[in-house]
Amino acid sequence: MTLLMAMLASLFTVVELNCENLFDCRHDSLRQDTEYLPASYRHWTHYRYWRKVNRVGQEIMACGETPEGLSVPDLVALVEVENDSVLFDLTRRSILRASRYEYVMTHSSDPRGMDVALLYSPFSFRLLDHHSIRIPPQRGQRPPRDILYAKGQTLADDTLHVFVVHFPSRSGGQHETAAYRRAAAERLMVSVDSIRHLVPDANILIAGDLNDTGKDPSVRMLVQRGMHDLASGARGTHGAKATYKYRGQWEMIDHILGCGPLAERLADIAVGDFPFLLEPDDRYGGIRPKRTYIGMRYHDGFSDHLPLIARFRTDAL
Repeated sequence: MTLLMAMLASLFTVVELNCENLFDCRHDSLRQDTEYLPASYRHWTHYRYWRKVNRVGQEIMACGETPEGLSVPDLVALVEVENDSVLFDLTRRSILRASRYEYVMTHSSDPRGMDVALLYSPFSFRLLDHHSIRIPPQRGQRPPRDILYAKGQTLADDTLHVFVVHFPSRSGGQHETAAYRRAAAERLMVSVDSIRHLVPDANILIAGDLNDTGKDPSVRMLVQRGMHDLASGARGTHGAKATYKYRGQWEMIDHILGCGPLAERLADIAVGDFPFLLEPDDRYGGIRPKRTYIGMRYHDGFSDHLPLIARFRTDAL
């Protein structure tokens, strides 16, 4: 093994990315997906769909770049993917196909069909088990999105437990919906605690869009229960102060949390604010993520969220 290969192999890279509505162009009669069809008011054509798929692939590939060289991320936690079809296209028919990713995903009861998924490189992560975790809805709440659990073995023959999450949105008001996210966090910790009860020093990762910052109750509860908010304070190198910008304010609502020896071997974590993902923020100043749509107008961007990139030293895994 060359020195360059050895340096790249010494890191285990985890990416979290909210794709911003990665829908296909076909109608699912069981889901409210009509806004993302060719004849809809969004005019979600096959051309726009394939452009989006390849742009997500480009974004993931860029997350593997380091000063030492290029290596695809080992794990990619994806949020806002519609179904198995879009993941098949992303991993088998896009510019990402040479990476040979495998994937698992949820099939939740979300009315719009939004799910979460985990891409994994079979060369560095051997999948052992996976399943969805259903979150009981609160009174007056529409069915929440499932949590994805995956367990795998790394090259160091250690077990890694991964939870991919997308907590309920703030639609309807941040304060009014806070209880929904707190309930999702409580259900998540039931599963985390069940693992730690059997293996107290288990390597556990939580990655996803929590729709809350580190100051909000749901995230604070996770930290109080022993999870380390690894993305706290993460910044980009081209001006991004967090992963999401709302009305001129940067907010870290995307998270990677960890516990066990894994959290102690975090080499670095950053917001992936690559220049091609950004554009000037003419209204509020500075820069912002270049998103796919602004309102109903097609904007030909990538996502309204920037990726989180965490690299762990493999002596922890």
